[in-house]
Amino acid sequence: MSQAPTPQGDAAARRLPEQLAEVVEEFAELEDRQKLELLLEFSRELPELPARYLNSYDQMEEVVECQSPLFLTLEYDDAAGTAAIFFAAPPEAPTTRGFAAILHEGLSGLRFEEILAVPEDLSERLGLSKAITPLRLRGMTAMLGRIKRNIRVHLAASAPVQGG
Repeated sequence: MSQAPTPQGDAAARRLPEQLAEVVEEFAELEDRQKLELLLEFSRELPELPARYLNSYDQMEEVVECQSPLFLTLEYDDAAGTAAIFFAAPPEAPTTRGFAAILHEGLSGLRFEEILAVPEDLSERLGLSKAITPLRLRGMTAMLGRIKRNIRVHLAASAPVQGG
């Protein structure tokens, strides 16, 4: 007999980079109230912006779908094929900061392909739909979407010109 196919859920879980999968697992083990507490804990862990971006939000992209001001930028290491991600969010916006911290921890420094392969339903996988409003969850989805779009634009701009 042949081996049974892998369930789609397992395949989808494998699509998450290791550090992001660990965060999702951490949230999955908690009750709704505890999930909110963990999100707030993440908000306190968002790294400070490097000095080159302080007071220079014009060098960053605003994610207008977020209810609170959130800015992001990526720095690319084409030799390694990786991206470093930086976020700016005010301390009085803990939900937004928490989402940014999760994405920073889970994606920053990964290879372009790994980031692009992250499923769009990441915010749902965290199981926060009962603790956070849909509008706030949309902000996290928008952050991930902007990161992926920026990587695609960068890859297209750095691709060798065909023909000629």
